[in-house]
Amino acid sequence: MVLETISKIIKIQLPAYLKKLPLPETVGGFARLTVSEWLRLLPLLGILALLGYLTIRPFLPKKKQKDCIINLKIQKETRPVVNEIDIEDLSSTKVCYCRCWRSKRFPVCDGSHKKHNQLTGDNVGPLVLKKKIP
Repeated sequence: MVLETISKIIKIQLPAYLKKLPLPETVGGFARLTVSEWLRLLPLLGILALLGYLTIRPFLPKKKQKDCIINLKIQKETRPVVNEIDIEDLSSTKVCYCRCWRSKRFPVCDGSHKKHNQLTGDNVGPLVLKKKIP
């Protein structure tokens, strides 16, 4: 039953619809179409536009998603952001450095990763450096 319906649409109704379409023979003929003729052309033009978009979509450049960017605001003018810290300069026995790029005191961790993890379901945490005291 379903195949019969599809067959009838493709073999009978679609050719009848296409024959009744007011397709002008020249490009200038589109300017002379009435509103009702444009409305009859609209489904065909929509399908052609959709097929054209689906055809070229794989070749379009991918948009960067803001969710994919890790560093949202820290030293954006620098490529890449690099922080060097001498181990000898560590004043305390334990220091935590940010790995989520959300810290207000970057590169030192201020715990901003906790809020980031809650919002995104991520599991980032700080880099912890411990200094052994002899």
